[in-house]
Amino acid sequence: MKKYLLSFALAFMSLTAFAQTDYEKIMTDKIAKIETCKTPEDFQTLANDFQRIGSKESSQWLPQYYAAFASIQKGRVMMRTGNMMELDAIASQAEKYLGMAQNLAGADNAEIHLLRKMTFSLRMMVNPQQRYMTDGARASEELTVAEKLEPGNPRIALIKAEDTYFTPEQYGGSKTKGIEQFKAALAKFNAYKPKTALDPNWGKSEAEYFISLPEEKAK
Repeated sequence: MKKYLLSFALAFMSLTAFAQTDYEKIMTDKIAKIETCKTPEDFQTLANDFQRIGSKESSQWLPQYYAAFASIQKGRVMMRTGNMMELDAIASQAEKYLGMAQNLAGADNAEIHLLRKMTFSLRMMVNPQQRYMTDGARASEELTVAEKLEPGNPRIALIKAEDTYFTPEQYGGSKTKGIEQFKAALAKFNAYKPKTALDPNWGKSEAEYFISLPEEKAK
């Protein structure tokens, strides 16, 4: 009987290890695709993929986090092309994923608060003048929370640099100051080590891109 129980336990441990390895492989493959997505459709497909992974791996917060991130990136691509009509719906979908991620990861997760900041920024861009005091204020609150939780996080520095770079000078923005902040963000990226191979590690290439812009384009 003892031998049978031991065999069962070993078999169960082997199956668990295999399932974990399979999960990590799938997640690694999907995370790598973030860098290659270009269109809203690409990011939507990726968000759907992460959501399906999350439905199977219901104890893991990262699939829902990445589903939210892919949704946000979809919105940001649309925003850059002037398509603001769907940003509210995209932000709502991202917030749904973030709610699930936070239920699993806890409230003190800087990465989740940073994505919440980005969803509120998407909402604000639908009508900046009307929404600055509501969605804009909530975006700032989430960024402050994220920075208090993890001041050395390079993605927080990156998003702050973006805000400075793209905000018009009459509202306190500055492309020159933004570039300096991108440089500071890059220094943080170079010193940063994610907790695991699957944890968030995006953003370095964006900082490098802005730093590499010719001076006349950066102004």
